[in-house]
Amino acid sequence: MGWILFFLGLAAAEYGLYGLFRKAGVAPWKAWVPYYNTWVMVTLMKKKKVWFYLQFIPIAGQFITLSLTVDFVRLFGRHNLIEHSLTVFLPFAYLPWLGHARNIPFEGPDKAMKHKKSLAREWIDAGVFAVVAATLIRAFVFEAYAIPTPSMEKSLMTGDYLFVSKMSYGPRIPNTPLAVPFVHNTLPIGDGKSYLEWVHWPYLRLFPQAVKRLDAVVFNFPVGDTVIDLPEFGSAVTYYMQCRYVGRDKVLNDPEDYPLIVRPVDKQENFIKRCTGLPGDTLSIIHGQVYASGIREPLPPESEWRYDVFSKEPLTNEFLENVLHIDMENDTDRNYIQINPGEAYIIMTPSMVGETRNQPGVQSVAMLEHTRPDPEVYPYDTARFKWNEDNYGPIWIPKKGESIQLTPANLELYSRIIEVYEKNDLRKRNGQYFINGMPATTYTFRMNYYWMMGDNRHNSLDSRFWGFVPEDHIVGKASLVWFSWNHGPKWNRMLRLIRRPDGE
Repeated sequence: MGWILFFLGLAAAEYGLYGLFRKAGVAPWKAWVPYYNTWVMVTLMKKKKVWFYLQFIPIAGQFITLSLTVDFVRLFGRHNLIEHSLTVFLPFAYLPWLGHARNIPFEGPDKAMKHKKSLAREWIDAGVFAVVAATLIRAFVFEAYAIPTPSMEKSLMTGDYLFVSKMSYGPRIPNTPLAVPFVHNTLPIGDGKSYLEWVHWPYLRLFPQAVKRLDAVVFNFPVGDTVIDLPEFGSAVTYYMQCRYVGRDKVLNDPEDYPLIVRPVDKQENFIKRCTGLPGDTLSIIHGQVYASGIREPLPPESEWRYDVFSKEPLTNEFLENVLHIDMENDTDRNYIQINPGEAYIIMTPSMVGETRNQPGVQSVAMLEHTRPDPEVYPYDTARFKWNEDNYGPIWIPKKGESIQLTPANLELYSRIIEVYEKNDLRKRNGQYFINGMPATTYTFRMNYYWMMGDNRHNSLDSRFWGFVPEDHIVGKASLVWFSWNHGPKWNRMLRLIRRPDGE
């Protein structure tokens, strides 16, 4: 329906140009020829022909076309802000009226150039240009992003502000182009949606580049398509988690306790993790160590794990705060848990483990390893998959163009991809599978998928808990920490390049 309205609006705008061309003494049929009509407009305005060619710049070219159209209506004596705003925002209504109004003649470029803008209009035009330029840069070049959780510590810290390069993997065209600038999915005032879904564009990435293994990647939260709109839920307790806890019918039929929001891909929450699995990899986690197609991946030097520390007496607050960098007064992430006077669970990096072992009274330090099947890890079936966050897989990561057999075990792992990410109707009747009404024994993937994990391996909500990241969810590559704050500026972290564990 959105596309039908779009093309009807486009046809109405072209009908308006038809009338304007006729007034200007140009064969009106030229208004119906895409791009040739803007060539005619540039010629009538006596502008340099380079303005015509600038329209072919991806994304920015659309704004050039709008600018040319605004300049074109000035040839008909339309100079004020309201008229130019109508040209931009309601061309399907304003251009037909302008083109067929008998009392509005063609005045030509010479008279249009003599019209001087007011000082207020100059400032407004400069502000509009700044907003458009900043929006384009944010959408297609780079975007500032703040680390909200400790899942990447100590590689990336809570309070770090990053530049995320959207050119690294190719800029992604927004699914919802009608949105408030500089806002992700929620208005800062009123708590409403920051976007309209009247126009919804399909997935398209310009100049696509492959995600590399061990990159720090920003992506849209894959299970953030449906959100329980209450502070205690969000990404911490997802809609799908709550459905497993209390039942899907309970969540769907109780809007007062579970108010739901459905979001398009580009408006789902942003997450940052490290890419540990590429399309086509078979990934395993053994004793916390990741293996991709049998090759052991290097650990990030600042990766964190939870350790069991036995000591004759509790570690001092001075050591915990100054050496292990744990804020004992505000340890909301539970980096330190005192089990009893002689035992504590502590999240530490490998270098911190050495410091702890050397402390007086410390008897042993051992990594806590999960050994029992965990119903919270993907795909939430401990009868068939006896996995946990430290011992997981093997699991094959789907690759575009490759196929799987449709079996009960495979559908446990890949049915969400088939039904949700690739939008198929998957059903089972009389022991046979049907995809979009047709009997099927195999399925061929239409997108690449990735496996993402946090460097803070025992405190990270990642692919181990919700599965694969589709390529259309990839936002960009974290490239630079430009600022950092934790009760004050952290000068030693500012302007730091974000490197991979292999040094690249």
